[in-house]
Amino acid sequence: MNEKLTNLPELSVSEISARLKRTVEDAYALVKVRGEISGFKRHGSGHLYFALKDAEAVLDAVCWKGSAARLAAKPEDGLEVVCLGRLTTYAGRSKYQMVVEQMELSGEGALLKLLEERKKKLAAEGLFAAERKRSLPYLPNVIGVVTSPTGAVIRDILHRLGDRFPRHVLVWPVAVQGEGAAQQVAAAIRGFNAFPAGGKLPRPDVLIVARGGGSIEDLWAFNEEIVVRAAAESTIPLISAVGHETDTTLIDFASDRRAPTPTAAAEMAVPVRLDLLAEMKQKSARMTASMRRVLDERRLLLEGFARGLPKPSHLVEDAQQKLDERAERLANAYPAYLERNRMAVARLGAALRSPRELIELKAHGLEKSALALAHGWKNHVQAWENGLDRAGRLLETLSHRSVLARGYALVHGPDGVLIGHAEQAKKESDLQIEFQDGLVGVKLDGAPPVPQKPRKGPDGRQGSLL
Repeated sequence: MNEKLTNLPELSVSEISARLKRTVEDAYALVKVRGEISGFKRHGSGHLYFALKDAEAVLDAVCWKGSAARLAAKPEDGLEVVCLGRLTTYAGRSKYQMVVEQMELSGEGALLKLLEERKKKLAAEGLFAAERKRSLPYLPNVIGVVTSPTGAVIRDILHRLGDRFPRHVLVWPVAVQGEGAAQQVAAAIRGFNAFPAGGKLPRPDVLIVARGGGSIEDLWAFNEEIVVRAAAESTIPLISAVGHETDTTLIDFASDRRAPTPTAAAEMAVPVRLDLLAEMKQKSARMTASMRRVLDERRLLLEGFARGLPKPSHLVEDAQQKLDERAERLANAYPAYLERNRMAVARLGAALRSPRELIELKAHGLEKSALALAHGWKNHVQAWENGLDRAGRLLETLSHRSVLARGYALVHGPDGVLIGHAEQAKKESDLQIEFQDGLVGVKLDGAPPVPQKPRKGPDGRQGSLL
């Protein structure tokens, strides 16, 4: 065996891995690497795993949870970035990797590519649709401004509002670039929308989100999804005034109106007070002139109508003459009326009969009626008496007493029931026979009765009970 190989110290796999790890970390304790993100994955623990690649090589990378929350750029596949961190090894797989602590987008081209892709995505969701946009109030009472409290933007807005039409302004201070700026801007928009009506702080009628000019990196916070979605969800009309006239951010597409500058946003928010006063004065003068013109036209029309009417004095004179004629006719008509009524009363009086004559006629008629009544009553009573006598004789004829008087009798059983058949009488031992003058008790001995010949009348026929 080669003596040189024999003298080498023997190392375990763990020892050689540890030495390699120290060598790599010491040599590359702080590096900045440019590359395109590939295979991006966010683990449930919050750690980020991806690879940085270029045309010839691939470098595995990891970003721990604490650093991931502070990244200026949101990593995604295909994004070209510049990462700051350190190189280390992973002994479990015999590979080296970069631990990323900071990440920034690489170059304006990458930013524009990401911006265009994000714009297409949000537009597909309908966040930029024209029908979602609301009209601005003509004269808001309260204006909410989301911007940096120390920059020139807020001074320009307040100065412009003071010149045009002073309004109550509420400022929500935020960072307009750098780490956490997007989250602050989105929170401010949602915070203004959460103001209750009638609360301690007045609810704004319109919002202005403003920032001065800068590079695409400086304005990137207003391209973040969280800001765009907050602007689209706002129920308060929103004006975006980010950057200069040539600068365009995604919040411009989601807002209700886009202003080229913060000063222009203030001009959109309120009208010019002096212009309003001048316009009101002009309209007041036009209204006064119009009213005067209408009154003149009505006066001329009234004068034309008046010329077609007779003079009032002539109308009064005609009425006076008619009144005199009516008064004279009334004076003559009253005596004639009284005379006609007097003659009518006289004719009616002549046709009337004297009360004495009427009383005598009534008395004579009453006397005749009394005699006729007495005579009729007497005849009526006589007729009643005759009818009553006939009814009495008929009753006596039909009574069983008259039958008994002619020699007939009635047979009664022990209980007083009339017996009309011989078979019925045979069943009884004690009977009672009723004659005209009383009852006689009879006891039957059971011997059959001797048949009797029927009695006949004088003419040889059987007699009748009647």
